[in-house]
Amino acid sequence: MVFAGICAALTLLIALRLAAPLMRAGAQEAPTPDVAFYKAQLAEVDRDVARQTLDPAEAEHAKAEIARRLIAATSMPKGVSLEPVRNTWVILASGAFLLLSAAGLYWQIGAAGYPDLPLEIRIANSDEARENRPSQAQAVAAAPAIPQPDAPEEYLANIAQLRAIMTTRPDDIQGWSLLAHHEGRLRQFAAAATAQTRVIELKGSGATIEDKTVLIDYMVAAANGFVSPEAESIIRDILAQDDQHIPARAYLGSLYHQTDRPDIAFRMWRDIVENGPVGLFHTNLVRDQIEDAAFRAGTPYTLPVLPGPTAEDIANAASLSPQERSAMIAGMVASQANRLATQGGPVEEWARLITAYGVLGETVTAQEIYTEARDVFNASDTALTTLQEAAISAGITP
Repeated sequence: MVFAGICAALTLLIALRLAAPLMRAGAQEAPTPDVAFYKAQLAEVDRDVARQTLDPAEAEHAKAEIARRLIAATSMPKGVSLEPVRNTWVILASGAFLLLSAAGLYWQIGAAGYPDLPLEIRIANSDEARENRPSQAQAVAAAPAIPQPDAPEEYLANIAQLRAIMTTRPDDIQGWSLLAHHEGRLRQFAAAATAQTRVIELKGSGATIEDKTVLIDYMVAAANGFVSPEAESIIRDILAQDDQHIPARAYLGSLYHQTDRPDIAFRMWRDIVENGPVGLFHTNLVRDQIEDAAFRAGTPYTLPVLPGPTAEDIANAASLSPQERSAMIAGMVASQANRLATQGGPVEEWARLITAYGVLGETVTAQEIYTEARDVFNASDTALTTLQEAAISAGITP
């Protein structure tokens, strides 16, 4: 309330400061224009006499006539000014505009009722939020249910059988690894994380960074993107072995972003976006959040443009002849398809590739790319929606 009172007082002072000259202007009487005109004529007659272009006798006669008209003009009622009325409305409109503009701006970027937070307190609150955040089990329980994708009945029956078998084979690494993979494909991420945890336990010191990366992928997906203390422990274990590990840095940045430290998240993510290799899911995760983190950290930032054919490129191709269009798009598509096949890339690039093959009329290839991309991004509903839109644009069945 104190802040709101200060803002209201400042707005009132500014409005009064702007109103002062308007009020003074309104208090003045409107001048009678004829008086000034006749005075100017008298002065001009004197100048003509001095230049000897007017006879003195004629000058006296002219001055007598002008003086008569000047007396008549000065004896008329003074002009009535409408400025006080007009200025009153200007003052009121200006004050209302200032108040509404200030309120609208504060509504967009302010936080009504939110107490002032010095930097030290904000950092302390962030540390406390990380320290007291929910566990993995609590986060999974609170996460919304993830719908299972369509799958053949035979496949579902085989997975159900595999689940039953693994309860009798607690030390079968291959079986647990296979179960984790298929649970992930079915978006049963909590079950996938449980199976992958068992894989790591069985491998012991032989567990690789890749094994642990798969686990945190499943854990974060099961918690609807939330990075739990258990997931953080695995992330820091990975970073202790490889401090440049892209997935671990991406998830650790998410943790800071979730606990009101967007400045740290932005610093961790910027290098991934600008200098890191093109990733699959993890780079896309960073690209989706980095501009928000930059905004909240007070740092102007524009997301770098992804390589590959843009929507504008494809639109321009539509105006060409079929032969020219095919040649133009084929050149762009060939290099992008080769790069995605060898290096991977974010979902936007896969979507562009699907659309490009649709423009080329190669719907079979577009369908194959779409199927492959769905397998790559099956952990992200947002990515799957992007791919579905591209499939529809390409004229294939999503």
